[in-house]
This record gives sequence, structure tokens and C-alpha cells, in this order.
Amino acid sequence: MRNGPRDRPKVALTFHGDGPVELAERVLSEAERHGAHLTVLAVGDWLDRHPRMARRVLAGGHDLGNHTEHDLDICALEERAAHAEIARCAARLRRLTGSIGSCFRPSGTRHATPLVRELAARVGYRTCLSYDVDSGDHADPGPTTVTANVLDTVRPGSIVRLHLGRPGTAEAIPHILTGLTRRRLHPVTVTDLLGG
Repeated sequence: MRNGPRDRPKVALTFHGDGPVELAERVLSEAERHGAHLTVLAVGDWLDRHPRMARRVLAGGHDLGNHTEHDLDICALEERAAHAEIARCAARLRRLTGSIGSCFRPSGTRHATPLVRELAARVGYRTCLSYDVDSGDHADPGPTTVTANVLDTVRPGSIVRLHLGRPGTAEAIPHILTGLTRRRLHPVTVTDLLGG
């Protein structure tokens, strides 16, 4: 799933869940100040190091999903290893929150292969998430570029790819949220975006 319905003024800001907790807190708090809801696709070993972040994400009204256990290129793994990457993160999410999370995003690729979609479904994920807007923040181009990358290409129904652990992203978020408001686009969770 790379986008939601184009006929509603909603977008989903989705975040790779990894990196310094202080930056994650800045992003989540800023979203909450703006009344925005995000989707965090957590890396399992990040939650292992920072288990309280699972409940913190949910307490803010955000979605929490699975981005594999170790953030490896899942399409390059053999079937058993790929399944383990999805299943281990799902098990960690269930231990921490009582749920495997709202959706799965494959690591190391924009689009899941048919095998990866099948493995995710086997673990219990009905939604295998992609995106139609890439902020490019993983390359640390600075907050101005991250903001422009999002606001220049976002449209109703967009699913935007961002990262919690990047300083430029934390700096860009207030500008992105203000820009979305000016465009009358509402940042919602993936569950809300895809659910109608």
C-alpha cells in the first residue's frame, strides 16, 4: 500500500522507529502540539533498547507498526530469516503492547516482494506499507530540504516516509506540520488514512 484515498484531505506521516530517544520525543511532542497523529514503524532492536517507547507512541494517539527486528534488507534474506525478522519484531510488540501493531513495512526496500507480503500475512499483518513521498531525511540533507521534499510532493492520501532518529527531521517537523495545515491536509495514522 503506497497511498490512501486521494479524495480526502488526509495524509500519513510514517516514521522509521530507531535512533536517539530524545529526537523521537521531540517529533512525537511536536506532532501532539499540532493535533497530528503519526505512524511509527519500529525496529525491534530499538524497542529492545528503549521498551518504554512502544507505550509512549500509543499514549500519544499514534500508530505503532513493525519494521523488522534488525532493519536489514529483507528482500535479500532467505525465507526463514526474512520470516524471523518480521515475527521477532511482532512478538516484541505483542509483549510490550498486547498487539503486533497496525501494519508492517519491509526494511531496505520501498516495495515488498510477493514473498515478503506472504510472510507478513503469515505473521498477521493485513497491510504491507510502502509510500509515495520520500522525505530523503535518511541522507541528512538538512531541515529545509526535508521540509521541501515533503511539501513539494505531498497530496491528499499521501504516505510520507520519514525517520525519527535524524536531527534534521526533528527540526523540519514543525515546518512540515504548518505547511500541511496551510494546504488543509490533516496528518492522521495509517489506520485512519486507509480506514476511511
